[in-house]
Amino acid sequence: QVQLVESGGGLVQPGGSLRLSCVVSGRIFSINVMAWYRQALGKQRELVARITRGGITDYADSVKGRFIISRDNAKNTVYLQMNSLKPEDTAVYYCDAGVKTSIGAWEATYWGQGTQVTVSS
Repeated sequence: QVQLVESGGGLVQPGGSLRLSCVVSGRIFSINVMAWYRQALGKQRELVARITRGGITDYADSVKGRFIISRDNAKNTVYLQMNSLKPEDTAVYYCDAGVKTSIGAWEATYWGQGTQVTVSS
């Protein structure tokens, strides 16, 4: 019904940059908050950044000043520009989105399948 597909992950050296993308497709009436989470091996999933439909952003303290979240509402896409990457940023990154599938529907949260980001020399 609604699918989220992330891309842009990979292997990067410390200090490098990556840009993640997440496209939402399917039955979409509106998309509210979009967000990026990450889960490192053996740790709980944590919020990295989120953005409202109007462009208000919020970041985890660990990524403030290094990561930038943005979205293109016309393309139903959210981005995460990651700069000055550190080994501790290594994790699987997931996007989620609050989606209404019709004008009368409740908003539901949908998740992507995740993309691996590895920061290592």
